[in-house]
Amino acid sequence: MPAPQRSQILRGKARDAIAGLYPGYFAFVMATGIISNALFLDQQRLVSEFLFALNVGAYCLLWILTGLRILIARRALWADMTSPKLVFAFFTTVAATDVLGVGVNLRGWSDVATAMWTFALILWLGLIYFSFGVLTFLNTAHGANVVHGGWLIAIVGAESLVILGAAIAPNLGAYQQSVLVLVHMLWGVGLALYGIFVTLFAYRIFFFDLEPDDVSPLIWVVMGAAAISTNAGSVLILTDTGIAFLESMRPFIDGVTLIMWAWATWWIPLLMLFGFWKHGVRRTPIAYTPMLWSLVFPLGMYALASLRLSLAADFAPLRLISGAMVWVALGAWALTAAGFAAAIRRSLRSVERA
Repeated sequence: MPAPQRSQILRGKARDAIAGLYPGYFAFVMATGIISNALFLDQQRLVSEFLFALNVGAYCLLWILTGLRILIARRALWADMTSPKLVFAFFTTVAATDVLGVGVNLRGWSDVATAMWTFALILWLGLIYFSFGVLTFLNTAHGANVVHGGWLIAIVGAESLVILGAAIAPNLGAYQQSVLVLVHMLWGVGLALYGIFVTLFAYRIFFFDLEPDDVSPLIWVVMGAAAISTNAGSVLILTDTGIAFLESMRPFIDGVTLIMWAWATWWIPLLMLFGFWKHGVRRTPIAYTPMLWSLVFPLGMYALASLRLSLAADFAPLRLISGAMVWVALGAWALTAAGFAAAIRRSLRSVERA
């Protein structure tokens, strides 16, 4: 094939890839970051640093691709943003920024972490009202059929703001107490939204006909949202606020945090059963999809939530669960990364054959 023609094909493929960029691809940063953070706190620094470096590069690349999508594929971007099934995927930008920000803060770069938290807060505030506007004015689906686990990424975004906000608060001087009050409120907002969405989700799953296409990797976010709420609650328990009103809430936070961990744990066997039904009973082939990163993230978050709750509750057995689960999450990450690499190879081969 002549070089100019090959170059034209490559440009066309690149343009199509940017136009069709899945808005939830920031879940890769979420998944990689949460495993890196869990390994860092578990003193597994070598693997943690490798994943952190990879994550910084991936985060920057995804924002570059998003910027290109704004420039050359605004119509496709707007179609995703106004789709009730896809708009909540944009909350992965919030959670990815916060999860990476926690990793940045763990390494002592508190000013950068503060800037990332501020950026994530602005993103979340814009997206939360925009997404509910889409649901209110542009949702043409009937009944609860549009509901799926991806909606709960909005809660993941809110709770990620709690975790990073509590981490950077001691460095904010006069703004420390204001941020601590804000993150307590965000934790409550996240719980309220979780209660709404998980009710609709359970209604859709348990009382409507279920097809294999309804069981996507996004379904694991129902567990991940509960796990990150546990993590956020544990962080609040471990934070010395110095504010009497917030300290008086501690027993409430203790109880709710334990309940959320139990709820996240309850979902794991059921979600595995859903996967067995789809791939074992209904014989749906397992293939790489970017939504798989939304399965890896909850596994890593459950590991970290168990670790943080073990510290908050001073209950050592939870550390054993965390220690095992982080390697399960890393294994899932490696398998998904292998699938991603294979998908890229197939795409490149198709270009060569063209």
